[in-house]
Amino acid sequence: MSDKTVLIETSARHLHLSDADLATLFGEGYTLTVKKELSQPGQFACAEKVQVVGPKGALNMSILGPTRKATQIEVSATDARTLGVTPPVRESGDIAGSAPCKLVGPKGEIDLKEGVIIAKRHIHMTTADAEAFGVKDKDIVCVDFKGPRGVCFHETVVRVSDSYALAMHIDTDEANAAGISGNVEGVLLK
Repeated sequence: MSDKTVLIETSARHLHLSDADLATLFGEGYTLTVKKELSQPGQFACAEKVQVVGPKGALNMSILGPTRKATQIEVSATDARTLGVTPPVRESGDIAGSAPCKLVGPKGEIDLKEGVIIAKRHIHMTTADAEAFGVKDKDIVCVDFKGPRGVCFHETVVRVSDSYALAMHIDTDEANAAGISGNVEGVLLK
């Protein structure tokens, strides 16, 4: 393959909790249980789940740790229809004015005024990776995936930090449309 090859990972629906919301849902002083380490350094899937409730339905979702400064729920467009919400496509962390929902945990509930997004497809890169690929933070690129249902993922945002590991993240709707399962690679195009 090309020297611009990047691993494409499918990110299923999940949520990130703030410390305060973790305490409300699971009890004061509760600590998340690491179930599985993720490809991004320091990130992990938790054993705990939370019920996310919208006007039309509910979904049990995995929590990713560690906690963050603000609670954020990441869904696919299909998940959004199931819940009955209309989330914007946004970069992680950009939740202002996003869709509302209710979170139900074993010890409490929270009515969130905002926090539900469809995560914009993105590539995590270190500074050295970005230099090698000839891109910079916030650049918008295309990633070409060859396969039986090959696609070029336009509007992919580059996110650069030396705390990242090189990987592209797409949601389950995008993966299903492209016939992606398991570990696959794409080629970054400018």
